[in-house]
Amino acid sequence: MSNAHGSFIWYELLTKDAGKAKAFYDSVVGWNIDAQPAPGGMDYRMINAGDGQAGGVMQLNADMIAGGAQPVWLGYFGVDDVDATVAAVVAAGGQVHLPAFDIPDVGRLAMVTDPQGVPFYVMRGASPESSTAYQRMGFGHVAWNELLAPDDAAALAFYGRLFAIEKVGSMPMGEMGEYSFIANGDSKGEAVGAIMRVQPGTKPGWGFYFRVPDITEAQAKVEAGGGKVVWGPHQVPGGEWVINIVDPEGVTCGFVSPDKSG
Repeated sequence: MSNAHGSFIWYELLTKDAGKAKAFYDSVVGWNIDAQPAPGGMDYRMINAGDGQAGGVMQLNADMIAGGAQPVWLGYFGVDDVDATVAAVVAAGGQVHLPAFDIPDVGRLAMVTDPQGVPFYVMRGASPESSTAYQRMGFGHVAWNELLAPDDAAALAFYGRLFAIEKVGSMPMGEMGEYSFIANGDSKGEAVGAIMRVQPGTKPGWGFYFRVPDITEAQAKVEAGGGKVVWGPHQVPGGEWVINIVDPEGVTCGFVSPDKSG
């Protein structure tokens, strides 16, 4: 895969009920998640946006749940060498949750946690084509990647050293600390997200904001579908509108829409 090392290349929802997840997210985001999994082993379904695939949905089986897996959104970092990256994560104090393995015609991947316990995947895709799962302005795609970390400075150092993620500005948040904008190799200096200190009452982790046409409509669909808005709608610097939600399974994510006045 030709994405630069450290780029966000895929997003995955782990769920206990893929059918209910499809109904909820298809309504809110405008996706068409596969109604049935592809033939084979695990129950894995593609998230189809208007211009291609935006991620995947994996239904957790009994063994996964018994092993501690819970519904969550996870992100994938594209890397030049999966095994070398896993070794570097471990050397930096992270842990391996799924050792590196190959999926024919898909690529090599592993699931790890950073030194503060935040999970994510690393992957080297088999296809030479670049992933477009992340698109800053693409409707139906992740438009912003946000990490809440117990120690935001340590997180910036870790992801900078291992994934060439760089700080490209910041916004003071008072007692909440600093909201540090981050860029990666694919973004050519443009922010693709941010890192900030986790706040009381919230959990550490990567969170993802999906772009929708209208935040008010998204809020109504979240609530009609059994989800809950926990923050917003709020206008952020630059004019965009955002909400943070929990879906019907309690999974957190966000939605972002253009400036309503535009």
